[in-house]
Amino acid sequence: MPTKVRPRIFVTQPVCEHALKRLRAVARVALFADSSRIIPKRTLIGAVRKTDILFCLLHDTIDRAVIEANPKLRLIAAQSITPSNIDVEAATARRIPVTVTAPITTEATADLTLGLMLAVARRMFEGDRMARAGQFPGSQSAYLMGSYVWGKTLGLIGGGGLIGKAVARRAHHGFGMRVLYWTPRRKPEHEEREAGLTYVPFEQLLRESDFVSIHSPLNEKTRHQISARELGLMKKTAFLINTARGAIVDEAALVRALTKKQIAGAGLDVFEHEPKLDKALRKMPNVVLTPHLGSATPEVREAMAGIVVDNILAFLGGHRLPNCVNPEVFAL
Repeated sequence: MPTKVRPRIFVTQPVCEHALKRLRAVARVALFADSSRIIPKRTLIGAVRKTDILFCLLHDTIDRAVIEANPKLRLIAAQSITPSNIDVEAATARRIPVTVTAPITTEATADLTLGLMLAVARRMFEGDRMARAGQFPGSQSAYLMGSYVWGKTLGLIGGGGLIGKAVARRAHHGFGMRVLYWTPRRKPEHEEREAGLTYVPFEQLLRESDFVSIHSPLNEKTRHQISARELGLMKKTAFLINTARGAIVDEAALVRALTKKQIAGAGLDVFEHEPKLDKALRKMPNVVLTPHLGSATPEVREAMAGIVVDNILAFLGGHRLPNCVNPEVFAL
């Protein structure tokens, strides 16, 4: 009796070992082993040509060229909450289901948001570099004077979602902050009360906030939601924080605003053209940059990888896909 051929799965970067172990029990698994960099496009296309199922991560660009590299590609299983870097239309045209994960990055991203606020306001990275260089201006020197976070006003753009509310709870209860929010659809009063949120119009939020934190989803309406006009409405002492999606901010306009000292600084975990970072941003001492670390905790990444494996096993078992973004492929 012939041996059943095991499906081939390619993973674009190392994920938690438990997830890989589950996959290896049912399939032949190959992976790009370097977690310090995004898999090069040419390498990715070459790997897709030899696989049945692609296990990709948020930072991977799965465009038409990748999808069309293998006519026998059966599934794209993404370790991301939204398929923002996947050409879902191209996948659907080839009857390839695309799966994502549940929104489980809430608390980790909220932690990072507060971390960026503290780091940029209190000039922690500048102090770290100075201390490593052997410079110590004195414990009461005015050389690295920063800004208060305690008791300040935080404005959340698109802040009515899970992450915005988690940030609001931390800011309100932990730092005594006044928390404003704006979103196209205002939340019910009981939700505002529970999270310590005060709804205000968009422009009022920009004018009154000491920290403006972005939590909008990226779509055509929110692309460059923060540009020259919006930055011009902010206080000169205010900081912009972005842990959502890079393209929500017009990065060129942000560089100009920072250069002209229209705002005090920025804490950025996401970038408009990532993985490329603007050279000017990289040189600015009043900007804290992190390489998209919102979900980077072992607990969250293990849970996300587990959901991806659940999706793959459901597909291989012929079961309904719980996190499929294009279920219409099964009716084609």
